[in-house]
Amino acid sequence: MHHDFKVTKLEWTQRLFLYFMVSGTNSLVTVYQPPVLTAALGHDVIMPCQLSLTDDKRIQTPPVLYWMYLTEGSSDESIVWSYSENYTGRTECLDNNQNSSNKSILFKNVQWADSGRYLCKLSIKNNNKSFRRKGNKTLLMIYDTMIFNPTGHNDSLLRCGVNVTRSTRFALSIVHDGIKLQPVGSAPGEADAALPFISLSETVPLRGKGEYECQLHLNKDLVTKSIFHYQTPEPNVMLFPEPWFLYGALLLVPFTILLALITALLIYSC
Repeated sequence: MHHDFKVTKLEWTQRLFLYFMVSGTNSLVTVYQPPVLTAALGHDVIMPCQLSLTDDKRIQTPPVLYWMYLTEGSSDESIVWSYSENYTGRTECLDNNQNSSNKSILFKNVQWADSGRYLCKLSIKNNNKSFRRKGNKTLLMIYDTMIFNPTGHNDSLLRCGVNVTRSTRFALSIVHDGIKLQPVGSAPGEADAALPFISLSETVPLRGKGEYECQLHLNKDLVTKSIFHYQTPEPNVMLFPEPWFLYGALLLVPFTILLALITALLIYSC
């Protein structure tokens, strides 16, 4: 099973520090969520959530974990974990120990509709007092399989294309032997309003043999890449068909001579 887990370089820089009182003692709760995750369409992705308690011994009841999907432009929240009919069989907790600080979940077979923001939320109960603490949200972004090959109408042009979640953060680039090439054609984000994704593409001329690499970046971070190896064709050489008729004629020559000699001997003997 493939688990896709890609996080930006700032994955652990955004932290939420929350304070609450437990039995008269200040206790610090820290919930870590990466700001952005990327996942390949149809693959699995780990949704990280890490809990840190300065004094977890004071908490008598293990925290109850919730993962929520936040609807864009609305205050509505859909439960992803612990139980949801819409996500049955698609999510599982990575650590079933309720006392574990690892509150991450595995999200299976991600689809375009799964793009969006997710919230890790904890319900804590202690001394008949309940507290709800949450992380700082994670934006999940999806990308499809990258297609990278010569264009159908012109073998001297190389085209790279990929579908991604609707966002201006994604960017394509093509590199030849470590040097970024200037595109002769590009589509920064062709989109159909009815589709949940946009199509990115770039086209560059083939500039000699070597390794061409198409890279998909989210901001400055590499998400995925595809490699195309190109060998320059040999100089044009005129090819002629095999002279099978000539080969047959040459094979008939000794047979004809032998037949003529046999005929002559028969005539002479008579």
